[in-house]
Amino acid sequence: MKIYDELVARGLIAQVTDEGEIKELINNGNATFYIGFDPTADSLHVGHFMALSLMKRLQMAGNKPVALLGGGTGMIGDPSGRTDMRSMMTPETIQHNIDCLKKQMERFIEFGEDKAIMVNNADWLLKLNYIELLREVGTCFSVNNMLRAECYKNRMEKGLSFLEFNYMIMQSYDFYYLFQHYGCNMQFGGDDQWSNMLGGTELIRRKLGKDAYAMTITLLMNSEGNKMGKTAKGAVWLDPNKTSPFEFFQYWRNVGDADVLKCIRMLTFLSLEQIDKMDKWEGSQLNEAKEILAYELTKLVHGEEEAQKAMNASHALFAGGTDDSDMPTTEIETEQLTNGAISISDLLVVCGLTASKSEGRRLVQQGGVFVNDTKVESIDHKITLEQLKNSVKIRKGKKTYHKALMK
Repeated sequence: MKIYDELVARGLIAQVTDEGEIKELINNGNATFYIGFDPTADSLHVGHFMALSLMKRLQMAGNKPVALLGGGTGMIGDPSGRTDMRSMMTPETIQHNIDCLKKQMERFIEFGEDKAIMVNNADWLLKLNYIELLREVGTCFSVNNMLRAECYKNRMEKGLSFLEFNYMIMQSYDFYYLFQHYGCNMQFGGDDQWSNMLGGTELIRRKLGKDAYAMTITLLMNSEGNKMGKTAKGAVWLDPNKTSPFEFFQYWRNVGDADVLKCIRMLTFLSLEQIDKMDKWEGSQLNEAKEILAYELTKLVHGEEEAQKAMNASHALFAGGTDDSDMPTTEIETEQLTNGAISISDLLVVCGLTASKSEGRRLVQQGGVFVNDTKVESIDHKITLEQLKNSVKIRKGKKTYHKALMK
């Protein structure tokens, strides 16, 4: 099976500008393509993992990836899919985040001569002269068309700033620049980037009279229509210091029955033949599928050793064992105690197991909280300083484990 047909079979392709041309280019290894990563944090997350996996698949098929770090576009902030404006980051924060992202990307993509390249759009965007930019590309963009773009819809309700309005022009200019200087003939990205990507292909066509192509990746959604990769603590990060390998493993081990095979198909590098056989699995076999998913993704992100440790720790906990060495842990400060104790609802929030105290109280009332394998019966339950000195094991529901101890 050729790479394009494999991407279709895995459910990864959402929209394309010219299917025939794109199919021919990537099947023959003639695509030089880019995916952009804005440095909004000091780690990539599960959403980025989709893009990194696509880059890896296409590189394995002989195509050349360009990883674009948004040191310039990060100064503005992408409004796509947001209802509020992003916080402005300092140049120092942006550079720090870029340095962190570079290290993570090198785990997935093979960089080097005639392989993949990494570029930073600050190298050209920050040098642009405003009047020259207006004269060069301003006439290529219709404000009417821009305002109809999907990427601005949510922001229009609360007010779209002129700063954010420029984001499409910046991203389009990136494609135009990469086309001219690196022979980059394709852009790939999340499906919420479609309008921005079309802006780039149109700018290249109008300025250079040449064709460039765009393809969007299916967004990773669960069966309820919500974006995957979020927990009570926030995003599922690829940095082990932000989301431990055990937490990462457990996130995928706990996906819904309706989502596990879709995730295996879209995210792992298991063969389609192997996955097709799993399509018939049901009941307890789905738990085996979830473990395969969790192991394969943890291995890709954190390495085989960490994946094995996370799986062993998961087995020990599900079997009622005592090995909690790889369990995610929160250290409690003395100031967080009141009269030598902390309430269960406060502890759940501090450990990131619930988003609020009220959510924690509801969880206790529903019988979904256990401390050291004993069900917490009352919302007034407190954990003492002495207990925390010895560490306590908290279980939320059937599958989410956490350890708390005194710092």
